[in-house]
Amino acid sequence: MIGSMAVVTTESYAEDTYTTDEVIGSICAGMAVDIELDTMPSQEQIDAIIEENYAWMNPGALVMAHATDEVNIRESATTDSEIVGKLYSNCGGYIIEYTDTWTKIKSGNAEGWVCNDYLYFGSEAQNIADDIGNYWATVTASELNVRSESNTESDVLGTVNTGDVFEVVSNEDGWVAVDYEGKDGFISADYVSIEFHITYGESMEEIAAREAAEKQAALEAERYQYYGVYAASATDVELLAAIIQCEAGYECYEGQVAVGAVVMNRVRSAAFPNTIYGVIYAPGQFTPAGAGLVDKRLANGLSASCLQAAQERFFIRERLHEYRTCNDGRNDRRGFLLLLFFFYKSANYGMIISV
Repeated sequence: MIGSMAVVTTESYAEDTYTTDEVIGSICAGMAVDIELDTMPSQEQIDAIIEENYAWMNPGALVMAHATDEVNIRESATTDSEIVGKLYSNCGGYIIEYTDTWTKIKSGNAEGWVCNDYLYFGSEAQNIADDIGNYWATVTASELNVRSESNTESDVLGTVNTGDVFEVVSNEDGWVAVDYEGKDGFISADYVSIEFHITYGESMEEIAAREAAEKQAALEAERYQYYGVYAASATDVELLAAIIQCEAGYECYEGQVAVGAVVMNRVRSAAFPNTIYGVIYAPGQFTPAGAGLVDKRLANGLSASCLQAAQERFFIRERLHEYRTCNDGRNDRRGFLLLLFFFYKSANYGMIISV
């Protein structure tokens, strides 16, 4: 037999009820009492009760972060173990293994243990996910029309292909409305798979990669702000030609080459930065660079003579470097002949060489 509970709903106990058994007590309306039933629930009913009451802790069940900032995901169920990821506020994951104090979860590529004090489970987790999550539709057809309305007679806005993913706006009557280039587009529900999407945490490897990318982006932004849009993306030869033109654009070719020689000599010197960018934009060195004139010159185009002077000056410097590298302190005949050849070439062009 199994115990159950009954609540008396009659206004009072019946005065005219007769029985030959001894009276052992009485009950009134509103009283709750335990009663015994002779009926045993089926295994299916028992499984249903267990599922209803314990599904929230089963593998695959949803969890959400219970924190205002972030929660550590650890390698094992102890605060002394290595941190293998982070679960941020409003991020979630799914249970791999549940214990009374720690739960192993998977959140994106992050997998590990989180203290139960910092997780929402069951209906609490689901309510949070419903508020901040959304549904995504992934196209399963090789090519699928996106229509302006939910019927095959409406205009075709475009086509999508296998693997394309869109945020779902609504899903009814066999048509899925998705956010298509800023407006609602309708695609057949037969050719998409729809999944509920929540934001996941990050593994430590992902965090390191993201932080490195953010640092590089900040450096690039600073570079563009400091050098200017055109100077920041210019090649070494273009930048050298621009400073030559700013400093000696109206001088003879030899004068233009001389400016290039000054820059390249400083690149080689230990007293200056070892890049053309570093030399040109060093404080107090080349006024046109600091005043933004180099960037403007690159934007407006370079003269043929200044570009040639830069190319040849840069070319000679590279060949000299190649000679030094291949010679490596020895009497290398090939390197020596290579150096003589470029000295001869420079003499024919009237170039200035400084070694």
